[in-house]
Amino acid sequence: MLKTVLNSLKEKDIRKKLFFTLWILIVYRLGAYITVPGINTAALTEVANSGLGSILNMFSGGGLTNYSLFAMGVSPYVTAQIVVQLLQMDIVPRFVEWSKQGEVGRRKLNQVTRYLTIVLAFVQSIGITAGFNQLSQVKLVETPNLETYLLIGFILTAGTMFAVWLGEMITERGLGQGVSMLIFAGIIARVPAGVYQLFKEHVLQGDDPARGWAFLAGILLIFILVIAFVTWFNQAIRKIPMQYTRRSTGSGNSSYLPLKINVAGVIPVIFASSLLVTPQTILQAFATKFADAGWYNTLMQYLSMQTMQGGIVYTLLIVLFTFFYAFVQVNPEKVAENLQKQGSYIVGVWPGRATEKWLSGLLMRLSVVGALFLGFVALAPILATHIFGLDSNLGMSGTSVLIVIGVAIDLIRQLEGLMMKRQYVGFIQEGVEAK
Repeated sequence: MLKTVLNSLKEKDIRKKLFFTLWILIVYRLGAYITVPGINTAALTEVANSGLGSILNMFSGGGLTNYSLFAMGVSPYVTAQIVVQLLQMDIVPRFVEWSKQGEVGRRKLNQVTRYLTIVLAFVQSIGITAGFNQLSQVKLVETPNLETYLLIGFILTAGTMFAVWLGEMITERGLGQGVSMLIFAGIIARVPAGVYQLFKEHVLQGDDPARGWAFLAGILLIFILVIAFVTWFNQAIRKIPMQYTRRSTGSGNSSYLPLKINVAGVIPVIFASSLLVTPQTILQAFATKFADAGWYNTLMQYLSMQTMQGGIVYTLLIVLFTFFYAFVQVNPEKVAENLQKQGSYIVGVWPGRATEKWLSGLLMRLSVVGALFLGFVALAPILATHIFGLDSNLGMSGTSVLIVIGVAIDLIRQLEGLMMKRQYVGFIQEGVEAK
């Protein structure tokens, strides 16, 4: 991986993309420290340590800690993407039609996603602000009136849309998938503070410093093993034997089609985390009125990832989105159609409808394995917080590790692809010059 990065820095075009991406991420990180007007900074610590605050901090890179311009992060945009993709599953005919129109249809769906993001961001920003203001002992909003709430809502919505625009700039002109890169950078930016907090609690302020160092060494060892396991699993592929009926002379007529074991990647984790934010936002606004109601407390328990019930709901959402997104990533019908057009077929499987049916069955089996893997990695830290009594904020570490490793692997693959493309173009140019 390090060799790939170092080699890519030698290429001017790739280096330009890398520096552009870093510049965008720096702008995003600076915005996370600009607090919106009308907020009482004395209440920010209490807000950031709440269950909902932990989720939003992951998407905003700690932006909620300062109640900054990017306090909402890209969470509303991710939620809007989920809704639009679900509506494409033969629910809204217009969306289904657009999904089949290629680039033109994709632009229309992206426009709908942006409009829906504005609505969700505005509703969530006001709901979260009003809810935190009611729950915190020190009032979050200095002058809690309609005008102040609307102003904060407009500012946070604008911050979300600006963050989405930054993500799109990364996708178009930089490296990696923009929105994922913003979440990735936010998680990485919070690592030093988290490490120092553990060091402070178990070494500096602990009763036995030697035991504290042993604890940190154990955490580091577990962390390295988890990273190795997640990386290995994300790289695992299923090789599907292929046969080609039309091949150039001397090139052979057999190969294989690689299909990742974890087909959906890290997207189900991001989707599940984002989807928990919206209902929590709505309930947060009614905290004062229904705080003592049994149904309210039950719902909050099942929507918080810091409780056992919420962890189970979160894991189930990951499982459901794994199956859903696997078929979005690999459409068996389109794959079967493309293979037939290319004059290729899966060994032992008839082209056409039989190939589509076989691929659907394979995707279901792979999704079971992928869902169990993602669910286990996301749920294990939450179980650890209850079994070993660790800090509840560490319950987010499973989600963070999955996102960071998934985005890092995709980034390295893109760098390798760009390097290979440049080598291929250079080879062709050398061949033309030789002639």
